[in-house]
Amino acid sequence: MMLIPTHHFRDIERKPEYLQPEKCIPPPHSRPAGTMWFIRDGCGIACAIVTWFLVLYAEFVVLFVMLIPSRDYVYSVINGLVFNLLAFLALASHCRAMLTDPGAVPKGNATKEFIESLQLKPGQAVYKCPKCCSIKPDRAHHCSVCKRCIRKMDHHCPWVNNCVGENNQKYFVLFTMYIALISLHALIMVGFHFLHCFEEDWTKCSSFSPPTTVILLILLCFEGLLFLIFTSVMFGTQVHSICTDETGIERLQRKNQRRQRRGSWKSVKETFGGAFSLNWFNPFSGPSHPKPLSDRDWVRQVSSVSDTENTETTTEEPSEERKDLDSAEVVDE
Repeated sequence: MMLIPTHHFRDIERKPEYLQPEKCIPPPHSRPAGTMWFIRDGCGIACAIVTWFLVLYAEFVVLFVMLIPSRDYVYSVINGLVFNLLAFLALASHCRAMLTDPGAVPKGNATKEFIESLQLKPGQAVYKCPKCCSIKPDRAHHCSVCKRCIRKMDHHCPWVNNCVGENNQKYFVLFTMYIALISLHALIMVGFHFLHCFEEDWTKCSSFSPPTTVILLILLCFEGLLFLIFTSVMFGTQVHSICTDETGIERLQRKNQRRQRRGSWKSVKETFGGAFSLNWFNPFSGPSHPKPLSDRDWVRQVSSVSDTENTETTTEEPSEERKDLDSAEVVDE
């Protein structure tokens, strides 16, 4: 495909007619401040319900099949407290990840008046999302499920029925970490319980019949193993994204970004909310929120013509492929 010189795009991008701002009308009813964020997506809601059901199933098997019938009260109390604490933190993290605004860009702000108020200078450009009529700040991407542009969107996760973005990435990381921990804990307890039951009479090691006990434990093993693998991988990819200051979408695009990346430790501190402390592991403590977007945050600097000889594709108006990626719905399995 023939590449059009970047300076040509620069001239076009600065024209309000190209952005068609007259077609962008602000939404009639803005969401009141403090309103709970919730995505009305059937698949996401079903996945969130399944997530809670599986955690509560594990809770049931751990308590009523393994710990309460046990004669070792110290073992039961200690493991019961640890498992219930981790399960509570996992579900709390899930709620925070699901009900927190991930960093949605104001909808319908690509109006003619607003663009003119930015007073674009030569070499500056603004990009509009044609799907939600919003001016897209740098590193923002459109989610076709949330129907909004999300700042630093990593992916849309149906298990939390929300995008993972700038404001809720910490909660998603904590959710995957705590689910991995309770899965590992459950697998270890199942292993000890099987050994205990093999040494003694099966009728004495559980309040359920032996066949029921075996079925419940095997199902918990499968659930724990699958969740342990899945959440461990997700936890690792999220930590890697935070440390490299590169979202999942940016990693898929592999575009040559000229932005200045933050240091890994600075990125981690901003995501988890300041210097290292126990609040990093607290789902009720929020991340370090960035300052509200100013006028200069909506404007992107375009490279000079001399810079485009080697990097034309980094400054031209996004091609169809790039537009598809910007509007792509990235779902983890």
